[in-house]
Amino acid sequence: MIASFTDYLALEKKYAKHTVAFYQKDLESFQSYIQEEFYTDDFTQVNYPMIRSWIVALVDSGLHAKSVNRKLSALKSFYKFLLKTGTVQESPMTKHKALKTPKQVHTVFSEKEIEATIDIFDTNDFEGLRNRAIVELFYATGIRRSELINLQVQDIDFYNSTLKVLGKRNKERIVPLIPSTGEVLKEYITERNKLVGSGENGFLFLTKKGVKINQTLVYRIINNYFSKVSTKLKKSPHILRHSFATHLLNNGADLNAIKELLGHSSLASTQVYTHNSIAQLKKVYAQAHPRNK
Repeated sequence: MIASFTDYLALEKKYAKHTVAFYQKDLESFQSYIQEEFYTDDFTQVNYPMIRSWIVALVDSGLHAKSVNRKLSALKSFYKFLLKTGTVQESPMTKHKALKTPKQVHTVFSEKEIEATIDIFDTNDFEGLRNRAIVELFYATGIRRSELINLQVQDIDFYNSTLKVLGKRNKERIVPLIPSTGEVLKEYITERNKLVGSGENGFLFLTKKGVKINQTLVYRIINNYFSKVSTKLKKSPHILRHSFATHLLNNGADLNAIKELLGHSSLASTQVYTHNSIAQLKKVYAQAHPRNK
């Protein structure tokens, strides 16, 4: 059953490989639990008290509510699939409500911190130029780490100053490029082509060995450079994405436009950035409200 479900996610729903792997791992974890606790591995025999018992076990193990909800989301999707295929007549997850989680507000980089980071790059070698291009592209476009890693040289349209991004579930979007970022990318591509040869095909960001960069390397680049100018606890590509959206919002960008730039399917996902902008909203309010004069 699990194999059929993961095939469905990969082939029909076009989920990313790592997402499918997470779903599979969560379902196998639940199956192992019911086998040990209830002496069955048959998903058609599962009821909600069994699932509730698993939730309690996960929470007691110290797992964060957000992680528990992710596992339960996988289980809920799995039973939707079983309903669709006629394997079960009713889902035991029908009346389940997600665990409450505290709202997380990311502390974004300030504009000064980003400018200070960009200023410290040594662009006299391939890696320095590549790393600066990565930071500039993150901040100029707000793309996800996985999206950046999979960029192809041909995805950049220098003539129209745009970037084609392949997002979640293979959904394409076009993101504008600011001139300064375009210039940095041109410099980097010149050095890249010296390494692997010219041509429009191939991954944009490479290691010194000419192979595609990985997620760990990208995280390390962001963390290392921002650690030199920022004391914030979390320094990651995702924080740069949040910084991009927050700074646009602070400077008057429309929330719907930010939604399109980020590749969000729902405006609710984008509204999280309004929490980061409360200081700016207070400032605007204080300056604009007639009773505050």
